[in-house]
Amino acid sequence: MTTTAEQQAGEKAGPRRRGPYASTPARRAEIVRAASASFAEHGYERASLRDIAGRANLTHAALLRHFPTKDDLLLSALAQRDADDEELARRILESKVPKEKVMSNILQEEFANPEHLRNWLAITIAATNPSHPAHDFFVARRERMRQHFTSKRLATTQDSKELSADDKVTMVMAMVDGLRIQFLLDPQRPTLHLMDTLMQFIASPEQTQSASS
Repeated sequence: MTTTAEQQAGEKAGPRRRGPYASTPARRAEIVRAASASFAEHGYERASLRDIAGRANLTHAALLRHFPTKDDLLLSALAQRDADDEELARRILESKVPKEKVMSNILQEEFANPEHLRNWLAITIAATNPSHPAHDFFVARRERMRQHFTSKRLATTQDSKELSADDKVTMVMAMVDGLRIQFLLDPQRPTLHLMDTLMQFIASPEQTQSASS
């Protein structure tokens, strides 16, 4: 049921779109994609709700009925990016890429769009501030990543004499963030082989043997 306030807002904004523009999961997903594109192009701070509405072929008022604030859109866009990253990792793993090359393959996909990477990295850094709207999201994401790295899908599952499994995960996450920055500073310098070297270094003996056999 539509409230009087919503009706008035819709009348001021113009005729309400119906049919495929109704509030459905597919429509919300389309809006989130538009927000992701806007954030990637302009950065979170400079992206505007009006730009996002235009990309989604919506009025500003209609957009606000789906997502009342830009923070709501940011969190939805981050969740969608997480899902996209999961799908990319799944495809790479199923392509029979050696385990030590999975992370470098994921980074190679990211490096194909440096401006996109730069803006999302800026959001990640800004979210280290506990007052940032995405802070809790990135804290939870870090923990999910740690679980993925110790799920026996990647070579960080066992303690070694030098490093605990948790130490290995910390090293991988630090390397990933560091290589992103190094690439943005100097895209011509080869760096992805360093990711492969680290993954080989932290692999357990059983994993190393199975990867080479």
